[in-house]
Amino acid sequence: MNTEKLYISTTASDAYDVAQKYGLGIEIADFCTAWNIDDNFIETDRQLKYKLDGIERRLLHAPFNELFPCAIDKKAKELAAFRYKQAITLAEQYKALKAIIHGGYNPYIYYPEWYVEQSVLFWKDFIKELPETVHIALENTLEETPELLLDIVKGVNDSRMKICLDIGHVNVYSKIPALEWIEHCKGFISHFHIHNNDGTRDSHSALDKGSISMKELLDLAEKFCPDASYTIEMMNTETSVQWIKQALISHI
Repeated sequence: MNTEKLYISTTASDAYDVAQKYGLGIEIADFCTAWNIDDNFIETDRQLKYKLDGIERRLLHAPFNELFPCAIDKKAKELAAFRYKQAITLAEQYKALKAIIHGGYNPYIYYPEWYVEQSVLFWKDFIKELPETVHIALENTLEETPELLLDIVKGVNDSRMKICLDIGHVNVYSKIPALEWIEHCKGFISHFHIHNNDGTRDSHSALDKGSISMKELLDLAEKFCPDASYTIEMMNTETSVQWIKQALISHI
């Protein structure tokens, strides 16, 4: 892994300091909750422009609260499309190369077949207006098997949409090990969210603090997804950057 592939999520309190210190990119997570678009945009934008100064490599995480591309209610789908269009506009504004968007699966509401079928229809329509400068990475949250996102991306069949594999989500919500997800989805993963946990809750722990064998996993990710990028997604990141420095990167 080289440093050009590595990003820090702005969920971290030390995100900008660590990115500047080690020459890493930033994944903008400030708009995950849409009120920073609707009610607090001027102040959020002002702070972002100040903090991003000098950090050229950027990604953007789209809003995700109550957004379901596979929704049964047509108005709910319209809300999802509206928010995702806002996210794409913001990605262009901040010169972010990828927009990370949750798949929106909820096993307590949707049958897997419905989720895949309706998501393919939604994204095929949405992607018609996607600018060439921004790609979408569709992120797993509650998906229990890798086939769901893979079938959606294959069904959309557009090079601008691939998968964001969130390793921590897999460890909590799937009985299939993350190593198998990588092997199953290889060729369709463009981005990873990396953080650890003990398998019982989505704690976003440091890379070396949890039940995931992170070095083995990242070695496999580099083998099967050599062009993929990575975001460290936790509240404090420098210790995890140091871990990557020792385990995977000799020149950081």
